[in-house]
Amino acid sequence: MAHYLVIVESPTKVKTIRKFLSSSYKVMASAGHVRDLPKSQLGFDVEQDYEPKYITIRGKGDVISSLRKEAKKADKVFLATDPDREGEAISWHLMAALKLDPKKTYRITFNEITKNAVKEALKHPRQIDMNMVDAQQTRRILDRMVGYRISPLLWAKIKRGLSAGRVQSAALRMIADREAQIADFIPKEYWTIEADLLPEKGKRILTAQYHGTGSKKEQLSDSERTKEIVSALKQAEYSVTDVKKGERSRKAPLPFTTSTLQQEAARVLNFSTQKTMRVAQQLYEGVDLKGKERGTVGLISYLRTDSTRISREAAEAAAAYITEQYGPEYLSDALKKPAAAAPNPSTPDAASPNAVRIQDAHEAIRPTDISRTPESVKDALTREQLRLYELIWRRFAGSCMAQARMETLQIRITAKADENYVFTTGTWRMLFSGYRVVYQESENEEVQKAADLSGLEAGSVLGLKEIRPAQHFTQPPAHFTEASLVHALEEKGIGRPSTYAPTISTLLARHYVTKEGRSLYVSELGEAVNSIMKTSFPEIDDIAFTANMESLLDLVAEGQMEWKDIVRNFYPDLDREVKEAEETLGKVKIADEETDVVCDLCGRKMVIKYGPHGKFLGCPGFPDCHNTKPYFEKIGVKCPKCGGEVVRRRSRKGRKFYGCENPECDFISWAKPGSVRCAKCGSWMAYKGDKLVCQNNTCGYSCDAEDDLLK
Repeated sequence: MAHYLVIVESPTKVKTIRKFLSSSYKVMASAGHVRDLPKSQLGFDVEQDYEPKYITIRGKGDVISSLRKEAKKADKVFLATDPDREGEAISWHLMAALKLDPKKTYRITFNEITKNAVKEALKHPRQIDMNMVDAQQTRRILDRMVGYRISPLLWAKIKRGLSAGRVQSAALRMIADREAQIADFIPKEYWTIEADLLPEKGKRILTAQYHGTGSKKEQLSDSERTKEIVSALKQAEYSVTDVKKGERSRKAPLPFTTSTLQQEAARVLNFSTQKTMRVAQQLYEGVDLKGKERGTVGLISYLRTDSTRISREAAEAAAAYITEQYGPEYLSDALKKPAAAAPNPSTPDAASPNAVRIQDAHEAIRPTDISRTPESVKDALTREQLRLYELIWRRFAGSCMAQARMETLQIRITAKADENYVFTTGTWRMLFSGYRVVYQESENEEVQKAADLSGLEAGSVLGLKEIRPAQHFTQPPAHFTEASLVHALEEKGIGRPSTYAPTISTLLARHYVTKEGRSLYVSELGEAVNSIMKTSFPEIDDIAFTANMESLLDLVAEGQMEWKDIVRNFYPDLDREVKEAEETLGKVKIADEETDVVCDLCGRKMVIKYGPHGKFLGCPGFPDCHNTKPYFEKIGVKCPKCGGEVVRRRSRKGRKFYGCENPECDFISWAKPGSVRCAKCGSWMAYKGDKLVCQNNTCGYSCDAEDDLLK
């Protein structure tokens, strides 16, 4: 009787796949990687044309021994690791570590862990794709080069235990640049005017927004012009001058990629990127179901993808389900045409963010069976699993449905006074809900009910109930959240689906970045690391360079570039920059900076040290004396509230702010206070780039920072 061995990565997959196969198959797990570059050294030989040196990972000896023993007994060995570059590399390492016979060893992949997918994969085995292996190997070696050559410099300059990384450093640079934009942002004043109007018939109120005195929208930038308009509007006669009815449609959203899933899970479920990937992995590997489908079942397709493609089988199943449950009119036009339902897997999807190249031609993230609704499996899932599965299911179902159609109503109102002042308002009502019966996006538009504007026509006279002028100030860019950082990384082509969550997790674990609520902030430690990377390694820290490197890795995966060419071009420049930085850093005094603060326990003068969240005061007598204190740096400015000294502080999570040294005073500011008062209202001012800006929300005064006496 024939005997076959199937090797997967995760022990959880073993349980799921085993039930699909006959007793002729034995399913075992490698538990991830079995070989890697050695931790104690660089891991490749520069003199031997960068040839990597792989060793067995510590603790994997028993796993390899068991797999090798079973492989010897097998007639065929199927390597069924994940369907991406890393999975391909793991299969290659398994083949080498287990000393498998190439004549009886095959590579199989499946995009979902279902009976049909696994059996179909076994019918179409192939050889290991060395182009994909080389692309992953190149990524690993490049990351090792950056990490092992630059990290020791960070230890010497700042503190031990720090690290640098190719994608990690670019992501840190993006967050730091955003923080600088926010810090330098100077608010600009602007005004809006709203009018509550009453039609002749009925008591409903119509709210309209001031547009201008002609077809061009007027930007109100000061209070004087606003007061002038408001004064005229109070005496004006109001009437409807134009009513336009129209129809618009809203396309169904695309199914999830890794990036969009992480973003939507953060927005809707408040999941971190790491949590999203952990829960999605559980849904992919399999969950124990009850009832008719008793047993372990994979609920979603592979979770690391940048493609929005769906297979023909999934498209046909979705079409049948939607037609039965909602009616044929709810089916998308694409699914009404079978030939267009599933593009060729090798053809890039123009709707994908990375339309030029889709890594490994995966499918989008979707349920393995659309008829398996969230309601039908809720008893078998944890709360987190159910919430994420429902999000994936609804997004996929919605992506296969018809677009929503809405009736729009745009109304133009003229207020006749010394000039003709124009107001506009509008609304919409749903004509056909389409995909929105299953999937709702966030609504950012302010909507008045269509009934409130019904009956209005050109010439309708309106009465004025109230005029509301409002002062506003422009807002700085928002702090990055995990979701918006993922979006920015993908948009700039930095990293790949498998790297987003680990990159953010590393930045948080190293304390380079802190998280408050959903927002990410650079810590003092992160600022120091980013400064060194920008100064000494501008190419590695450059966002465009990092994005271009990803494109080169794509070329390797496609067999259009030799992987060692990338390494040969990269390492000499890195080596030169490291040596130059070593000479520069060697001239820097690395000793701890002594202060006038005396240790309460031993009387020594305490020194400034770096901790996980930045600077603190420590006793130089460590380890004999363990005394530490917070480090408060005076900035030479008096507190606007009590006259005490303003000091630079750090929040519990490492975010920099300014506060009064007097513990009884509650003054705090995220921006650095200046020493001069506002010339317009007398309030305190703070630095915004090269300006000092008044902190009175209704003032808006600013001046050059050079006017600060302490500048």
